[in-house]
Amino acid sequence: MLYRRSPHLVGHWFSGQFVFRNYATGVMSAANPFVTRVLNFFGDWRLPEALLEELGGGDRTSLTRLLRALVRKSLLQRSDRKPTPAEEGMNEWGEWNPAAGFLHSVSKDPDVEAGEIEADRFLTWRLQTKEVPEAVKTRVGATGVDLPPVRSNAAFPRVLLARRTWRKFGGGSIDVSELGSLLGLTFGVQAWMDLGALGRAALKTSPSGGARHPIEAYVLVRRVDGMPAGLYYYDPDGHRLERLSRGGSSRLRQYLPGQPWYGEASLLVLMTAVFARTQWQYPYARSYRAVLLEAGHFCQTFCLVATWLGLAPFCTDALADSAIERDLGIDGVREAVLYAAGVGPRPEALSWAPSVDDDPPPPLFPARRSVARDKL
Repeated sequence: MLYRRSPHLVGHWFSGQFVFRNYATGVMSAANPFVTRVLNFFGDWRLPEALLEELGGGDRTSLTRLLRALVRKSLLQRSDRKPTPAEEGMNEWGEWNPAAGFLHSVSKDPDVEAGEIEADRFLTWRLQTKEVPEAVKTRVGATGVDLPPVRSNAAFPRVLLARRTWRKFGGGSIDVSELGSLLGLTFGVQAWMDLGALGRAALKTSPSGGARHPIEAYVLVRRVDGMPAGLYYYDPDGHRLERLSRGGSSRLRQYLPGQPWYGEASLLVLMTAVFARTQWQYPYARSYRAVLLEAGHFCQTFCLVATWLGLAPFCTDALADSAIERDLGIDGVREAVLYAAGVGPRPEALSWAPSVDDDPPPPLFPARRSVARDKL
């Protein structure tokens, strides 16, 4: 039996203890200096007897018990066991690791189940313990040049100025033609570019590094006229939806924990990334940033198209990653969910885009307790 240290370990201090975290499996474990020495010894496949020799002897039974515990915590690997699918997938990240792999792992499945009440309590505490940062940067005494007024009367500026994140929706459905426009103008392939030996590159309405376009779209349909409810994959080249499973209206709330206000939306678009597309051309960890940025490009395009259609869009990254990835049939490493955007009909007699000439709305979070109002 040979043992080897997992190639996906990061060590750091956490709550006063030194810990090792396997960013492929998501397991974190405290470690003392002896465990660190053992893990350092098994940098390559080696026999336990070699460790006993290195230590100058010792109790083999105790050592075997320790090695088994380290295997259970995924800090060590055994030669007679295959790596888990997550570890195999993370092996393919190559030069992106450990920086990108660690960030990807620790930012999955955020604890947002507590919802709005807990968030309100946190903000109350935060206001009392830390000053709110200024909303814009102010450069005192700087020399400036006044710019001409913004040309805001055309159709495109009006769409930009009307974009808001909605939390209330009308009681009806949206039409399948509106869904087609949302998906086609946001995620659809507009044309193909021949790159010779590099193959074809898709051209879309949002930019992508090297035109690699790692972002994919899946749609959870809840209320769309002309379409059965269910979970679908959007084919960006064929401009069609391929059903993965039926039904699933209740899954919208499950996928967006702690955000019940989105539960009445008509549909939810789940944006994933196929990382290998970007990793192939850009084999360095900074490229993970590019993938996240590209998800943001697509999300803003989606929200603007929805605004143009007169719908009520929203977006969120507070996701139940693992539950979504399980339903989509993806492993969360080679392909993982990053972002979500949804839409519904606008509610009647409610405007979320007031004119700049209207009276300002009341504060969403007024001053509380001992917090001085002049600090808000």
